[in-house]
Parts: sequence; structure tokens; C-alpha cells
Amino acid sequence: MRKMILALVVVLLTAPAWASVQIIIEDEGDGVAAIKYDSTGETELVRAFALDITITSGECTIVDVTDFAVGDDNGGYGIFPANFSRHITVDGQTGEVADWNAEGYTPVADANDTGAAGALGGTAITIEMGSLYDQVAPGKTGTLCKIAYEGSGTVSATLNAVRGGIVLENAAQANLDASQCTDVAIGEEVCQMPTSEMQADWIAFGKPDCWCTPYHCDGDADTLEQGLLAKKHRVGTNDLQVLIDNWGAKGTEAGYNPCADVDHKSQGLLAKKHRVGTNDLQVLIDNWGAKTEAMAGTCPR
Repeated sequence: MRKMILALVVVLLTAPAWASVQIIIEDEGDGVAAIKYDSTGETELVRAFALDITITSGECTIVDVTDFAVGDDNGGYGIFPANFSRHITVDGQTGEVADWNAEGYTPVADANDTGAAGALGGTAITIEMGSLYDQVAPGKTGTLCKIAYEGSGTVSATLNAVRGGIVLENAAQANLDASQCTDVAIGEEVCQMPTSEMQADWIAFGKPDCWCTPYHCDGDADTLEQGLLAKKHRVGTNDLQVLIDNWGAKGTEAGYNPCADVDHKSQGLLAKKHRVGTNDLQVLIDNWGAKTEAMAGTCPR
């Protein structure tokens, strides 16, 4: 019978760090955020994670951890070193576990454990998750778990070195690529762009509200109507002035107004790449003088 081999997921390792594993936090709305990983750049699979999940700003608390794999040989990280000895019984003869679904067996380390960040109901927790398998290994990418939260603010994931950090199957420790898990906004209204590139640009330009308004991508740069009574329209000289004031801007200049970028794309090549130009002007021309009631109002798209 297969023996339980837990050494790689419970022992603090001191091998030099060299690999890089990305942790990604994605707010799913309705008080839930996913904690994901991506190790596609590495030859070795990850054996175990020890991460601190911390609210870094705002009025927000972490109230639960859900949607995690439990147990062995299931393509996930269902071995929880912090709680294994507390809740799981291993048959001394076979090395098998009769019941993985013991109450209290979760990835969340007890707040009193050495180096643990805190407890549910507060602003920081430590999660510890490892893999154990014969046939069904974890993937190079996936979701570790989801956190349920109350309130709004920002959240970050960091390595918990005391509890082991990120350990690869060859026993080496891995670096954390924190580019997508640092001060991630949760509990806020998030505007979804039609492509991931536009989403990244929207974030890079400070999440401008104008990009999320229903007529912006049709040339409504100032997000307002102009004109009087029957002559009121959405796209006109006021919007043109916004473009003129930002014409040729690359998006990095002080005072740049991203509302001028009505097509939400850059144009030009290499050093001549800019955010506001003829493509944006063409959008205005195509919708010049359009009245609100005649427009679809389906931006962003």
C-alpha cells in the first residue's frame, strides 16, 4: 500500500531560492476572492505553499476560506500541514487515511501556531497547502482556495518563510512573483473591459471612470451631453476638445487625461506609439452629433 510521505510539506527547508511562482488574487465579487497560482515557468511542480493573506488597507475582514481540495491524489493541494496532526488519523499499518473530511481540517493555520499571521474574522491569515499523489498530480496552474471577506479594501499575498514559503518537488524553495497579488482591490465595483489587454491598460491608467460609462467608446470623451433641448447630443465639440488637449499623448505625461482615449487602444509603432490620435478621432467622426436616445449605450465593448 502507498505510504504517506509528508516530509516535503511539513519540514522547513533551507535550500536556496531560485525559482519563481506567481500567486494571483482575483476579486470575483459578492465578497469572494480567488487565490490562484501559476508555475508554468518552472520545470518542477510546487509541492507546498505557505502564504500570508493580509488586508493591506480599507475596512475589510477575512471571514472564511472555501473551495479548496481536500486529501490526496486529487489533482490539488489537499494536505494541510498546520492542521494535519490535529485532525487527521493515519493507519499505522497501511499508511492510509480513512477520512479526510474531518471537521476543522482546513488550510488556515491556527493563530497560535508559530509564525501564523492571524485568525479568521481578522485582517490576516496564514494558509498552508501541500500535495500528495500517486497518479493525479496538481497542474502547473490552478486555484488554491477562495477567501470570503466582508467590507472593501486591498489584499496582498506574501510568503510565510517561517512556515515554509513555497516549496518545489525537488525540495528547493521558490521565489514569489507578487506582481498580481499585491494590494489587489476587493469589494469595489470593478469595470470589466472586453479584453485582458484593455483591462490591464484601464488599471495602469488609474481605473478611469470614463472608460466604464455607456457611451465612452462611441466618442463621448467628456461623459456629458451638450447642447440645449432638442439639439442635445452626446458627441460633439466638447469631446473633440478633450482629444485635442491630449493629442499624441503616450499616456505617461503629467496631466494626461485617459478619457481622451475613446477606443481604449494605443496606435503607432515603437517609440511613436501613442494613446490619442487618428483612431480616436475616427470614432468621434463616426458618431458626430449622435443623440443619447439613438446610441446603443453598450460600452465598454
